[in-house]
Amino acid sequence: MTVAVVLLATALVIVVALLAAAGAAKLARMDGAMYPAALTRAAVTFAAVITLAATVASAFATLLT
Repeated sequence: MTVAVVLLATALVIVVALLAAAGAAKLARMDGAMYPAALTRAAVTFAAVITLAATVASAFATLLT
């Protein structure tokens, strides 16, 4: 049961990170950025969401143990 919850939470975080990255790329393109700059902004946003999720998970793990 625990493994399934961890896998579902991981999948949800990845989907949210991909959606945020796609939104950032779209907004960058609408702002007039070229494709390399838009992809860079998307990659930074993806990494930021993953990092934030790892930090929150680490804080919860510390509090719950």
